[in-house]
Amino acid sequence: MTWSLSLVLATSAGAQVRVNPTGVSVSSMAATTVFLTFGGLLDQQPVDAYWCGEVISAAPARGTRCDPATLYGKLPLRYDLSQLRGGSFTDIMSIPPSVVRLAYQAAQRGATSTFFYVRRFQSVSGEPDEYVAVTCRLTGGGARVPFSLTDVHLEFDGDEALPFIAPGESPPTIAARIAYTGTGRLIGRWEIVLPGEEPPSSRDLLTEATLPLEQRGSQRRFAQLERFNVFLTPDGQVTLPGPDTRKLPSAAEGTYRILLRVEATDDREGDSNLADAGAGVGTVHSGAVAGFSLPVLKYVVAGPGARTRMDDAGPLRLLSPRDADTLSATSPFSVLWSPSEGVVPDFYRVDLETEHGEALLSALLPRNARRYEVPTWLAARAGDRRIRWRVTGLAADGSHLRASAWRFARFVGAVAPASSDNKRVSPR
Repeated sequence: MTWSLSLVLATSAGAQVRVNPTGVSVSSMAATTVFLTFGGLLDQQPVDAYWCGEVISAAPARGTRCDPATLYGKLPLRYDLSQLRGGSFTDIMSIPPSVVRLAYQAAQRGATSTFFYVRRFQSVSGEPDEYVAVTCRLTGGGARVPFSLTDVHLEFDGDEALPFIAPGESPPTIAARIAYTGTGRLIGRWEIVLPGEEPPSSRDLLTEATLPLEQRGSQRRFAQLERFNVFLTPDGQVTLPGPDTRKLPSAAEGTYRILLRVEATDDREGDSNLADAGAGVGTVHSGAVAGFSLPVLKYVVAGPGARTRMDDAGPLRLLSPRDADTLSATSPFSVLWSPSEGVVPDFYRVDLETEHGEALLSALLPRNARRYEVPTWLAARAGDRRIRWRVTGLAADGSHLRASAWRFARFVGAVAPASSDNKRVSPR
């Protein structure tokens, strides 16, 4: 490991592209998202990005590249929210759980508790490529990890994914179930898009900390319902109450969209220093960065006889496993479901969590999917706790269309999981 770090410092000395931060702590148990700034670009353009356990000299290119024998994964296109502007480049490093798991397993086998994120830049004028590495240190996911949102679910109270109400009525209560890393203040506001207004774009639904500094404050704003400002301890899960339902309008018929808007906050662990990156002056605060657009929650106001065929559609039905089943902790199992009639979602989402609402796994599947094979490592994560799962049909913008009821189960032969707050992977 000492050799690898020395190689990074030595080969980066002659490089012109710089990054800040150069190293970050990441959760060893879940995904982590980090705001990175690259500076000093002349005519270079970012090409690709990889995670790996070791880096080697990139000669004849500049910098250090991933050792092909230790590759953990490539940055998926759906997570790539990077933006190139002039001589600087903003990158949102969203580390998938699959990469973290490979790094953790390597540490268990005797490797060090660090791995690398390597960006490759290609020169338009034909100069050699340049590789820039960021060191990722595995930790327990507590206060020393950048404050980032890794999953957000908006939902109404009850099983109804798209409530229909009469004019003048109030929809069910709303809550946001949020998974996060690190600790910090969650600051933002609830907004509402009225019928007839142009819906927000995917960029409008990004958290403010996900945008470059000069673009913050440029997202479209809608009517504000309520603000929130809460401190999140390093627990990794929180349920944020929604706005007072009495503030939700329902006078005009049509579809209303409720938005969760999250603002950037100070976060020492995830701050990016523009001066050190050669991309400007000052520090970019990136508390509450997220590698995805936040979901939208809808409700419909309709007079008598005006409901759509969606109102007559039944919920999604789970076929297997049965409710209250016991499952083997050493054998894989699949969730099977039947789609509801009259509603054709663009995607399905399978959610598995503890019976108290702590997220364990969430998978996004295509519209023709009817089953999902649950990975065997879920049993170790669930331990002796009872779990529940459901399937939700989603529209293209991420809003809920129909959801199944929750089903419960317990693993046989599972052991209680270790506390993620105190767990560390010790360097060897």
